[in-house]
Amino acid sequence: MARTATTSDVFNAVGDANRRDILEVLALGEASVGDVVDRLGLGQPQVSKHLKVLRDVDLVRCRSEGRTRRYRVNGPAFEPLESWITELSRTINEHYDRLDDYLETLQLETRKSPDSPDSRKKH
Repeated sequence: MARTATTSDVFNAVGDANRRDILEVLALGEASVGDVVDRLGLGQPQVSKHLKVLRDVDLVRCRSEGRTRRYRVNGPAFEPLESWITELSRTINEHYDRLDDYLETLQLETRKSPDSPDSRKKH
């Protein structure tokens, strides 16, 4: 199955480490391309390319301030990621809960077994 284009999928867009770094910078507040370049030490063309991808999937919004474009994070666009992480966390926690229950059952059975070290100590 072919991958969805980065420009149309939030998950692919945040899959790139540089874009995640840019999002972290923008999470601190609005910034220009130059601000992002200075903070991350990336080249201006690279930052502009990544910002375009993030804008295309609406994770980042842009406004003009004179001749400068100011970028900011668009929080509501992260909802698909938040939903996925919430569901994944719930599923993982359910598995751990079942594992805890199983281990507790094993420990109880071991204590009740006549051959267990615990049962021998009591006799």
